[in-house]
Amino acid sequence: MVTTADVKALRDATGAGVMDAKRALEETDGDFEAAKSVIQQQGLASAAKRAGRETNQGIVVAYTHPAGKGGGRIGALVELNCETDFVARTDGFQALAHEIAMQVAAMNPIAITSEELPSDAESLALMEQDSIRDGSKTVGELVQDEIAKTGENIRVARFSRFELGNPE
Repeated sequence: MVTTADVKALRDATGAGVMDAKRALEETDGDFEAAKSVIQQQGLASAAKRAGRETNQGIVVAYTHPAGKGGGRIGALVELNCETDFVARTDGFQALAHEIAMQVAAMNPIAITSEELPSDAESLALMEQDSIRDGSKTVGELVQDEIAKTGENIRVARFSRFELGNPE
């Protein structure tokens, strides 16, 4: 028997709607982890359908980080786009933008996707890099997770990285 508390807990963990959470729990006979997996798969399928949708809303995030003994600074600007301004204002979307800006500052990618990399590039594109905070996921997987939660298409539009002073 699926309880209201179970549905609420699953919604809090995944960001899914009430009926989606209830269906997932019923489908998995109340197994919370299996229900999370079902919701994630549904979200990824939904994200694939939305991939062609226009992303003309979003935010620009700046991140600066002290670098080395010389007092130099590293900074990054990231433009993260979504479909609606409602999603752009959510905590999860803003946290994702901050994570990506930290990733850019730390890992200095030269392109967003592998298709944009020059043929002689030796580094990974931003979306293929392992997350600096959660090495079990790539940046692309972090974006996909947020797409599954929000139900909207999300993309990194562009980024810039800056170094000042002594980068050592």
